[in-house]
Amino acid sequence: MAEEIRAEMVANVMSVVVAEGGRVADGDTLVILESMKMEIPVLTEVDGTVTKVAVAAGDLVQSGDLIAVVD
Repeated sequence: MAEEIRAEMVANVMSVVVAEGGRVADGDTLVILESMKMEIPVLTEVDGTVTKVAVAAGDLVQSGDLIAVVD
């Protein structure tokens, strides 16, 4: 079952660490967000393959926005 990773707050996407098709493990960083001058890593809680990356560096995300899908 696919796991959707969503933003927990309004933030800017500083960098995207993974690419579609890449393998990830529980605890791996997918993207790094910036909010109020703090860097916030967005981690996956499942092992699998990144099937979709929905953000790019420089994007602004809102709470609940899709960041990535891991299957």
